[in-house]
Amino acid sequence: MSRIGKMPIVIPVGVKIEWNEPTIVVSGPKGRLTRTLHPTVNLKLEANQILVSPKSDGKEGWAIWGLTRTLVNNMVLGVSTGYTKKMEVVGVGWRVELPEPNVLKLSLGFSNPVMFKLPEGIEAQVDPKILTKFALSGADKELLGLTCARIRAYRRPEPYKGKGIKYEGELIARKVGKSGKAGK
Repeated sequence: MSRIGKMPIVIPVGVKIEWNEPTIVVSGPKGRLTRTLHPTVNLKLEANQILVSPKSDGKEGWAIWGLTRTLVNNMVLGVSTGYTKKMEVVGVGWRVELPEPNVLKLSLGFSNPVMFKLPEGIEAQVDPKILTKFALSGADKELLGLTCARIRAYRRPEPYKGKGIKYEGELIARKVGKSGKAGK
């Protein structure tokens, strides 16, 4: 039995839930999210909470139960409070700028800067004093993580000098370089 799936999802004030058998629509102050759920899982809406349960005792329903509860909970939290991921660029002369509202300009040591267009629903904040740190925020946790991964893929952190795009607080496993012995 799923420990995660059994927990109810509390609906905050200002969040509306629409459940039309495989599709759930969650809307709130930060936006509106839609997802089609697996057909082996059922939702039950009560006064201020959502209960997720498998429709049958089949193996597939039990396997999807906890995942479905987590996905719906992420939607509810996203439209009520939103998600933020902070990232930083490490490298000499590397920086991030925001020339237009939905475009990140990444100077990463290539011959030309990379112009990254942000998907709809994702916003970026760049501190004009510190051009090596930036934050991405949005209501959809899955889209936010995918966007961060795409940006990070331009220059993954390398283990020798630690140069690259990384998440704030991420530890990079460092390697020792060549030891260059002379005379042999």
